[in-house]
Amino acid sequence: MNDTQKDQPKTQGHGNRGWIVAFSGLGLNLALGVLYAWSVFAKQMTEAIGAGGWGLTKTEASLPYMLAIGVFAVMMVPAGRLQDRLGPRVAATAGAILTGAGMVVSSFAGPGNMLPVLLGFGLMAGSGFGLGYAAATPAAIKWFPPEKKGMITGIVVSGFGLAPVYIAPLTTYLLGLYGVNGAFRILGIAFTIVTLVLTRFIVNPPVPVVVAGAAAAPAVHSPDWREMLGTRAFYLLYIEFTFTALAGLMIIGHLAKIIAVQTGGLVQTGFMLVATMAVFNASGRLMAGFLSDKFGRIRTLAVVCLTQAAVMLAFPGLDGMLGFFLGSGVVGFSYGACLALFPATTGDFWGAKNFGLNYGILFTAWGVGGMFGPLLAGRIADTTGSYQLAYYIAAALLVTAAVLTRFTRRPVAQEG
Repeated sequence: MNDTQKDQPKTQGHGNRGWIVAFSGLGLNLALGVLYAWSVFAKQMTEAIGAGGWGLTKTEASLPYMLAIGVFAVMMVPAGRLQDRLGPRVAATAGAILTGAGMVVSSFAGPGNMLPVLLGFGLMAGSGFGLGYAAATPAAIKWFPPEKKGMITGIVVSGFGLAPVYIAPLTTYLLGLYGVNGAFRILGIAFTIVTLVLTRFIVNPPVPVVVAGAAAAPAVHSPDWREMLGTRAFYLLYIEFTFTALAGLMIIGHLAKIIAVQTGGLVQTGFMLVATMAVFNASGRLMAGFLSDKFGRIRTLAVVCLTQAAVMLAFPGLDGMLGFFLGSGVVGFSYGACLALFPATTGDFWGAKNFGLNYGILFTAWGVGGMFGPLLAGRIADTTGSYQLAYYIAAALLVTAAVLTRFTRRPVAQEG
């Protein structure tokens, strides 16, 4: 008996079970979102060895983060197929175990020995992020009608963006008491316990889900990945996702260090702004999901891209707490909005049946942008001593993405 059969609700319709699945997915993402607190780890790693750091350059400290993003994105493809075939609980449980174990493995790294953190955080935790993230959203949206797709997607993915609100200060506290190695070990053990509990509730509904008082929906064609790759819309979305991810993850991965470079007085409060950005990140996911249900995904995406491009142009002039608060807030909100818009758009364009694999393929664009964004920013900062050129490049890419939305339409062949 599979998860779908075993976990059928006792009454017709979505009932409370759909909300349990949605909020369990939110909780899982809230735990797996340790990825977005990497800038706190990276800042400590770039400190001198005598000061509790590892003496790394900004580029070196970006490598585990960059690898985790790349593996995360690539893993979304097999993870999507795994959850489509065996159910989301299997994929989510595997993700929980890999993430926790990867954090523990990372705790054996140190100055001159980056292999454990590259293997643990980059490869193992990166794989865990992909498995867990791939399971949460598809399971949740299958419990709700299409008109709530954006809202439910926003709720589930908001956990990943909100995670640094608690992870950033918690990590800073653990770093102060136990150092980098102890912080990795404690977080790894705690996350394993919490996520294994949450994965028990991440299941698919019966197929089809019958809404009380409504006739069963007729069967409709749900394009597979081959059909998706045959559409122009996929490639336009891929470029847009790549550019928005590059800009957002460039700032998220370097925020604590950006503050240290642009103002000495805020170095010790960098983690607070990482957490602040996370609040806006989560808010963007929620608001974009809600607004795009009403005004359209692509129109909302265009506004988000232009807004983020404008703030990227303002970033070189930020040098105080208020400026960084506003700047990081807009970047976080815009980036978070994209993480709700792209999966919802995938569901709109190519249906729910093959959503896991279809979105997994599109999600590799996030990995491409996420790998190059932090690396680009680190290399520019190491070379010039400033992040200014990186901001301008990101702004140009965001404007390009906004222009491309004018040509992005639902494939005509898939109209119901």
